[in-house]
Parts: sequence; C-alpha cells; structure tokens
Amino acid sequence: MAERNIKLHISYDGADYHGWQVQPGQQTVQGEITNAVERLTGQTVRVNGSSRTDAGVSALGQVANIRIDTPVPTENLARALTERLPADIAINKAIDVSDDFDAIRSTKSKMYRYTIFTGSQTPVLQIRHCWHRVGKLDIPAMDKAAKLLTGKKDFKSFASAGDSRESSVRTILSCDVSSDEKQVYIDVQANGFLYNMVRNIVGTLVEVGRGKWPAEKITEILEARDRTAAGPIAPASGLCLMWIKY
Repeated sequence: MAERNIKLHISYDGADYHGWQVQPGQQTVQGEITNAVERLTGQTVRVNGSSRTDAGVSALGQVANIRIDTPVPTENLARALTERLPADIAINKAIDVSDDFDAIRSTKSKMYRYTIFTGSQTPVLQIRHCWHRVGKLDIPAMDKAAKLLTGKKDFKSFASAGDSRESSVRTILSCDVSSDEKQVYIDVQANGFLYNMVRNIVGTLVEVGRGKWPAEKITEILEARDRTAAGPIAPASGLCLMWIKY
C-alpha cells in the first residue's frame, strides 16, 4: 500500500495535559495521539499539529496531519483512534488529503475563544475551562479596545518573553468581546499567533474592562513593542482553539 497523507480533526480538554507538544516525562496531547496511532497500526508517526497549545489550553478544532501506510481504511481511523485515546481527547474526523497538505504551513487563519466567568459563585462545572474573575467588566470599552488590535501590526508587546520567532508582525482579522449574563467571551481570529499572544491580549483587555486603562491605551501598548507595556497574562484555563481554516 502507498503512504497516505491523512488530516485529523481533533478536540481535547487540555486541563490535565502539559500542552500539545511532546515533552520528555510529560503527558501531552500530541504524545497521546502518537501512542494511539502506534497501538492501532504498529507504526510510529509524526502527528503534525497546526497549533502548539499551552498547558491547560483546550481545543474544539485542532487539526493535524499524519503520513502513514496502513491497511486501516481512512474512514475507520477516527473511531479506531478515539477508542485508544483517553476520554478527554477525540479524533472527530479523518480524511485523505493531497500530499502537499501540511497542517501548519497550509493554515490560512485560526480562531481562539477566551471565556471569563464574572459571577461570585464558583462555576464548578466550568472551572477547568474559564477564568473565574469576580467583578463586572465594561464590555463596550473592552470591545472598543479589541477593535484597535485588528489589522496587520507588530504584536511584540503581546508576545511572551520566551517567543523567539524572527518577526512579531501578525494580522488579526477580527477581535470581538461579548457577554452572556455572567460570561464574557473574547474571540480572536488571526493568520497566526505569537507565544501567549491571546492570553496577553485578554489580560490587557481586562485592564480596560475594569477601568484601569482607556480603550485607546491599546495603540500606545502596540507602539511600545515591549511586553511590560501590556497587561498581565490571563490564566490558560479560559482559552480554547475553536477552529482552523485552510
């Protein structure tokens, strides 16, 4: 049989994992899927994931590709792999794609959602997937600030000090802040993200929402190109990768 390039659509609860990427001595999502493929096919493959989500970050729309020569039909792979994975990781779909498809390089854009719970009572059923931050936030001010982040800009002020990529220029296609009673949602769609970029954006928008800074502060922060100019990093628990477009 010839080697196939297979695209995997993946969901996971990242609360108990040390992020996506394989790390020695740590439980990771990529590691679990690699092990599941090996148990199913007897082969060790590279599970090439589009987004290297951090420890504690979840995903509903992660995408990866694997190159494999196996008699297992592609249409059976999603179910067969999910059966060999922990209950908090699922392969939702597996499809054959062209040989030139690469889950990282072929990405056009991706969208993350950050959830904040502002009620005083601990949301025990959601606590692994939100930032429980008690207190009212000014949603219109946050949304106004969020709109100042859209476009092609240098996001060095929102990159972790540990981000070693040559360019910190990215294009945010949309950034929206909305609320539903005690829940606040921050949706950020971009052509790519720097390390901890979304969590640093969220922490900064919360500073606007609690009245520390005006919305226009965003422009000053961007111009500074300095991480210390922006707000604190938001907890990983509230972040979820929603979808990736190709």
